[in-house]
Amino acid sequence: MDNTERKVANGDGSDLSEQIKEVTKDSHVRAENTQLMLNYQKGQITLPQYKILLCSLYEIYRALEDELDRHSTHPAVEPIYFPQELARLESLERDLEYFFGAQWKKRVIVPAATHRYTERLREIGRSSPNLLVAHAYTRYLGDLSGGQVLGKITQKSMGLGKEGVAFFSFPGVTSPHRFKQLYRSRMNSIELSVEERRKVLDEAVRAFEFNIEVFDDLQKMLSITEGASDGSGTQNGSIIPLKGISGSPVIKLTLGLCVALATVGIGVYSAF
Repeated sequence: MDNTERKVANGDGSDLSEQIKEVTKDSHVRAENTQLMLNYQKGQITLPQYKILLCSLYEIYRALEDELDRHSTHPAVEPIYFPQELARLESLERDLEYFFGAQWKKRVIVPAATHRYTERLREIGRSSPNLLVAHAYTRYLGDLSGGQVLGKITQKSMGLGKEGVAFFSFPGVTSPHRFKQLYRSRMNSIELSVEERRKVLDEAVRAFEFNIEVFDDLQKMLSITEGASDGSGTQNGSIIPLKGISGSPVIKLTLGLCVALATVGIGVYSAF
């Protein structure tokens, strides 16, 4: 272990934001190089792909923002709690309603990896709110960085105007660069013990891994729908949609969407 790694592991010698950047470096590269992300960056994104992505993002942000709201006065959450500037849930709801209509909640589909991700967010909300910092930082600053480029790709690839891409818009943030500086400064001010800091760093790596799993599951799901359209598809237990949450009053798998995807095609996105 070199000096930099030792400082990161011990939580000494640099700001929390810099330490997260350091320990997630490899995971960040892997996320950017998932097949889904590579396709997206090339502009190889279709409307069915984008719709499936929005469904997973909705579930992820619903869990994350529920927990951030619930713990808004927690010492580790309050400094980075910016609902007016950052909250994505209402934007995602507008996008889903635009594409699916008023009954969009009955037409949402997510892979099992998305469920595992949201379960983790709920779990740390119950037991370790400190760790929400890692997920909030990973998601929101990703949305304000590479997510802005992907928003433009989405509009260009599918010929969309202002409708259907509300997720990428941050009307409360006049300068993403300055806001990210403020956010990092606030996060660096959070008082954590050495052990607490180590756990936050570990959770940041885990957050990237959850996102990579979601991208991979979405790619597999879409590959199956492609295969189904030409008769070559086979069901795989690792990508059964909505595993464990079929009883949710909000998210339900509907065969109608699956049939539509199988008929039309494929793919998706990353917010890093």
